[in-house]
Amino acid sequence: MKILFTGSNGLLGQKIAVATEKYPQHTFLATSRGENRTKAMGSAAYASMDITNAADVSSVVGAFVPDVIIHGAAMTHVDECELHPKKATLMNVEGTRNIAHAANEVGAHVVHISTDFIFDGKDGPYKEDALAQPLSHYGWTKLEAEEIIQELPSWSILRTVLVIGMAEDLSRSNIVLWAKGALEKGQAINVVDDQYRTPTLAEDLAQGALLAADQCAQGVFNISGPDFMSIYDLVGQVAEHFGLSMASVTRTDSTTLNQPAKRPPRTGFDISKARKELGYRPHSFKEALEIIANQAGL
Repeated sequence: MKILFTGSNGLLGQKIAVATEKYPQHTFLATSRGENRTKAMGSAAYASMDITNAADVSSVVGAFVPDVIIHGAAMTHVDECELHPKKATLMNVEGTRNIAHAANEVGAHVVHISTDFIFDGKDGPYKEDALAQPLSHYGWTKLEAEEIIQELPSWSILRTVLVIGMAEDLSRSNIVLWAKGALEKGQAINVVDDQYRTPTLAEDLAQGALLAADQCAQGVFNISGPDFMSIYDLVGQVAEHFGLSMASVTRTDSTTLNQPAKRPPRTGFDISKARKELGYRPHSFKEALEIIANQAGL
């Protein structure tokens, strides 16, 4: 098969690029806006593609004619989406619409990456058939994108949670790298104990995306880590793993943070469907920390 993936300069995209070597039977095209910033490209070639430009998407997809498109490119900073709703809608909704239209033109299956933030967090961990009720503009844009994808004849939606990992030249950090950096400096940080997640190693999300692409799996799948924990517990495990003190950490709750976007309190996923139907095998959180530490040369 020919597989095109979007957002290749991001954390997930870089991990998909590396993992392409596990699928020598397929031909891959990595795409992102502007120049390629990914050093480890695996077996993938690269083409610049701006998902918000319909003509650009149609041109690149039309030239490559993929059998599958893995659509991971998105505006994912929750507060930035709340503060800049038009930009978020352009990226997450219209960008997805452009991908869906181009996929329809060439008859491609789409593997779309979505989020736990489509839920209100009242009764997580969630199964795939749970009722969506976003609390933020980001969540609403991702839910609208899901609805666009579901109108296609052939699609997979992979919902994920709090993606963590180490990669080159990232435009933004993630919670493990942030926590480790702050703890190393003894920086005073407030960490919430009333938000619960199943953090996901980026390599595991890439694994899920490629499994769904390889199988042209139809339907919604939860792709996350197996371990359910509070954000405070997560930071505590980071401290323990790297031998760092929690003395600079103040335990708090979400009401004290004054963040522009509201966060769902309890999300996380039941991943039994992905394990059974896709053959998905995620790492434990402790294993994920070990992988990140090795990649960081620690």
